[in-house]
Amino acid sequence: MRDAKGFTLVEMVVAIAVAMGLLTAVYLAINSTQRHSSSIERKVTAQQDVKPALDIMALEIGMASYNPTFASNLWVIPTGSCSTTSTNQTYRGIQEATANSIAVEMDISGSSSTPDDGNGALGEDNEIIRYDYDTANQRITRATSCESAQSFLGGTVAGQKTVRVINGGSNGLGIPIFRYYDGTGNEITVSGNDLGGRIPDIRRIEIVLAVETENNDANTNQPRRLIYSTSVIPRNHAIQ
Repeated sequence: MRDAKGFTLVEMVVAIAVAMGLLTAVYLAINSTQRHSSSIERKVTAQQDVKPALDIMALEIGMASYNPTFASNLWVIPTGSCSTTSTNQTYRGIQEATANSIAVEMDISGSSSTPDDGNGALGEDNEIIRYDYDTANQRITRATSCESAQSFLGGTVAGQKTVRVINGGSNGLGIPIFRYYDGTGNEITVSGNDLGGRIPDIRRIEIVLAVETENNDANTNQPRRLIYSTSVIPRNHAIQ
């Protein structure tokens, strides 16, 4: 009887099939991990853009109507040169309020001897701020003291953008950026730029930012959509 040496053809085929199966399983596991990691990375990048932007908007809008010196006729029309006294002084530091834009004013800068304590005028940077939703370019813009609006969220930087703001527009979600509520918690219906004359009644402002990532999610091959929101109570606005 001869000694059995080597492998039969059947054994070789079985071994190769098992090895191929193991390699395929390893490849699929690695590919899935990479896709998941890429998806998480895009979400984190979007959060790094959106969350700080929302926090800054809330902070600045929350300072609306700050008037530490109780100066009269302080509030101005937030267009043109930002130097024309508004005829709507009862609107105080919220001279424009729509579903997609808001202009807030605050007297935060004082003299060199009393900084950040108000000086009864609105001539310093960041005392008049206007946020606007540019639906055509899917971004939020920010303008100070009636200067040119600058991209604040969703703008193109170095030829690239991380997120698109998709609250509205032809392909948007139909969600207003700003919603306004009175002291009893009832929503104030948006009507033009002055909420139908009810700007003095604003006691809470809800900000909602709906965004989608510029690049597609590796798992779904679609942009990843995220919604962030916060509520702001402009406490100074209630002071007559």
